[in-house]
Parts: sequence; C-alpha cells; structure tokens
Amino acid sequence: MEIDNIECVSVSDGLNDNEVPRHHNHHHRHHHQNPHFSSSKTHNVNVVSSTIFPTTSVHELLECPVCTNSMYPPIHQCPNGHTLCSSCKAKVHNRCPTCRQELGDIRCLALEKVAESLEFPCKYNLNGCPGIFPYYSKLKHESMCNYRPYSCPYAGSECSMVGEIPFLVSHLRDDHKVDMHSGCTFNHRYVKSNPREVENATWMLTVFNCFGQYFCLHFEAFQLSMAPVYMAFLRFMGDENDARNYRYSLEVGGNGRKLIWEGTPRSIRDGHRKVRDSHDGLIIQRNMALFFSGGDRQELKLRVTGRIWKEPPPPPPNSSSSSSDSNLCFPIPNQPL
Repeated sequence: MEIDNIECVSVSDGLNDNEVPRHHNHHHRHHHQNPHFSSSKTHNVNVVSSTIFPTTSVHELLECPVCTNSMYPPIHQCPNGHTLCSSCKAKVHNRCPTCRQELGDIRCLALEKVAESLEFPCKYNLNGCPGIFPYYSKLKHESMCNYRPYSCPYAGSECSMVGEIPFLVSHLRDDHKVDMHSGCTFNHRYVKSNPREVENATWMLTVFNCFGQYFCLHFEAFQLSMAPVYMAFLRFMGDENDARNYRYSLEVGGNGRKLIWEGTPRSIRDGHRKVRDSHDGLIIQRNMALFFSGGDRQELKLRVTGRIWKEPPPPPPNSSSSSSDSNLCFPIPNQPL
C-alpha cells in the first residue's frame, strides 16, 4: 500500500477538503471485498471521515505499511502524516518507512478514535473463525482462538515456526530430524555417560502417530529445587479439548523396582516449559535413576516404556444407571465347597 498518500491531519492545520490527499482506486477495490468489517458507532474525527472515506475503505486506513496488519492504539505518525503501528515503530529504528523522517512520539489520535469505533474480524477468519470483535477484545480473542496456528513443539531451541499440524509434523521430521514412529506403545531408551552434568544434559523428542493423531514424547534432565531430576511427559498435537480424549502411561524401573505415571496428554498449545514447570509427568530423581541403571552408578541407562489409549466417550445424560452397570465387571465371591 502506498502509505505516502495517507495523512492524519486536524482542522487546525488549515487544510480544506481539496487539500487532503486521496487514495488510488486500486486500493479501494482490493479491500472492499471484506464483508465482515462494520462500524458499531460513529465519531466526528477531524476531517478524515469527510474527505478520505469516500475514496478508500476504513480497513485500508488502518493498515500498517510495514506488517500490513490492522493498527491499534497507539498509532504513530511521522511529521509528514505517514502512519504505522506501535509494533513496527521499533523495527524501523524510529525512521518513517515512507519518507525516512524521524518518527518521534507523535500519535495519530484521529485514526485511534476510528479504530475504537469499529469491529474487526478475527485475523484467523481465513482459517475458519467466524468471530467479529471490538478492537479492544480482538487481540485477547486471537491469543486464544482455536483457529490460530500451532507453534513448533520442538524445545531444543527457540523455534519460531508456526503452522497446522501436518505442516509441523513434516517440519519436525525434515528440519529438526525428530524420530517418527507409528503405534500406541513405545519403548524409549535414554543413555548418558556422565549423569552428573544435569544442566548440560541433552533432551529427546519422539513423535508417535496413534489413532490418526500425533503425540510428542519429551524426555529431559533439569534442576528441580537444586536437585537434578529426569522427566518424561507426553503432549498432544492438537487442541486441549481433543487431548482430553486420550490417556497415557509411562513406566521406568530396574533392579526389581519401578515407577508408573498415568495422565492426560497436554496440548502443544501449552508450551514445553509450562508443562515441565507444572511437573505434569513422570519425574525421576537422579539417585533413583542411577539405581534403576544398575552397575557402578557411573552411567545412566533408563528405559521408559508406555502406551497411549483413547478414553471411551461419556454416557448420554439420560442413560440409566442400570444400562451403564451392565458394562461393569464385579468379582464373584468365593463359593463354599
């Protein structure tokens, strides 16, 4: 968008209607296709509404020239009237991307009032979200929208890749070289020659294809209250509501002892660190891990086994207790000889 044709001016500047810059018609044709954009109330905002609106859409006025997203207060402008959003102001090093003038701290109050008066479609509307929101609640909704893309679940580095689940599965396989397995049971072996270096221990991620869904098995070492621990947990590649349809168990042991964990996989909507810090998984103290490893306790050798299963759907609300009891198994008491 040629942002040099947009100026945010006030009546006190002494301009008449003929002096306000106009937009090219091709912008109007491009943005007039959005049927979801509506106004919930009107404001008398300087000369913007009377001179610019007839030749361009409101949506175009609020489009940032750098990121092309809709601008929200604070909306910044340069001395020549070119506008951009607050997020992009830092990216352009305080220089107007159109005229290269220093931006300073000038606010475009007229466009801010326009933005406050409008309702916007969710930016994930092309993904299927039908919501339309006032600008104040739009950003909050988008941060939790079920149609937003997923973040890469790889936790070995700060990967910024986002996308739908099939894309992320290919990304994990091709870019992060993650092991891919099919099946609902697993046997995961973790070996480390120097278990004393917990803070430098590598972590592992394995992806399982089970019930037509994808699950991420994490295994890593970290410090918990100054004590080194190992932790294994499962994340579901999908939304939280779908994750509740599944259960999983993890088992680790050796020398005639074992630990068992059973739980519901967390959605990858929850970040890796959030799940880890909530201790929602199988946690193994280092001394116990070395005991399971056997030998001289100088090398860590853990084998984590587990399985994933699907929870049966809940019975209908109007089902009687007698029908549900028929699916239960009761022990038969011992009969006298």
